Amino acid sequence: MTTPVNRLRPRRSCLAVPGSNPRFLEKAQGLPADQVFLDLEDACAPLAKPEARHTIVKFLNEGDWTGKTRVVRVNDWTTEWTYRDVVTVVEGAGPNLDCIMLPKVQNAEQIVALDLLLTQIEKTMGFEVGRIGIEAQIENAQGLNNVNAIAQASPRIETIIFGPADFMASINMKSLVVGEQPPGYPADAYHYILMKILMAARANDLQAIDGPYLQIRNVDGFREVAGRAAALGFDGKWVLHPGQVDAANEVFSPSQEDYDHAELILDAYDYYTSEAGGKKGSAMLGDEMIDEASRKMALVVSGKGRAAGMQRTSKFEIPEG
Repeated sequence: MTTPVNRLRPRRSCLAVPGSNPRFLEKAQGLPADQVFLDLEDACAPLAKPEARHTIVKFLNEGDWTGKTRVVRVNDWTTEWTYRDVVTVVEGAGPNLDCIMLPKVQNAEQIVALDLLLTQIEKTMGFEVGRIGIEAQIENAQGLNNVNAIAQASPRIETIIFGPADFMASINMKSLVVGEQPPGYPADAYHYILMKILMAARANDLQAIDGPYLQIRNVDGFREVAGRAAALGFDGKWVLHPGQVDAANEVFSPSQEDYDHAELILDAYDYYTSEAGGKKGSAMLGDEMIDEASRKMALVVSGKGRAAGMQRTSKFEIPEG
């Protein structure tokens, strides 16, 4: 019997690291990112990709990635590199790999193909079948139109990721600054895209991850863009520079006040619905009425806080009398 895989890992900050750069691969191990993905796609020049595969295998097997989700982004299925990326990396470092990220996903069949290839490798190598997850990156209009089917394509899928740069180009958006609003549009041009990805993710118990913000030294701008995704309910965002890691971890964690409040709601609801608390369906917590809907909302916030390692600073006191 296989051990259930935790598909809902902390991913507040997802650090991109070029797979062809040993210095960056070394440095990434010491950064407080929740996830690190070693990149064989855009961050690797075509001539560097074959050697980068072996570099990644070496660093996955010999590096210290304690506390981090370990991911490799392979090239997309329209290229000649994809199958060799997957075979080399998974055969060489499968036990030290958590997920494969597939970019430019356009339909469910591309996820099924990756799932089948992973299963073949796992069976051939004697690895646990199904343990390695898949992260699907949506980067064009076709992928967004098919995102619901993509999210349902494999039990391996863990995240749906928005890839803004290629997406902006694919729909002819009038902007050259990735992640910023295009000039001339008075509302949020990404709202529909982000919400569609979020709905597909949540309907299938997956995580939703926002893509990169390329002005890497503009941390205030990063916080603003990340804050919009966090407000909608996204679980995390890509980071391209060490200076963005702390900001992402902060933005996608609840405030201490909200975390404490969520835990109080859970404790109070457990008490008031119990025999000792009067078996009530709703009750007052201070000036606030809480019920089953309150409990569900509190579970979301408390879950994010616990995943971030937050500690409570208050506790529920059973009312006297």
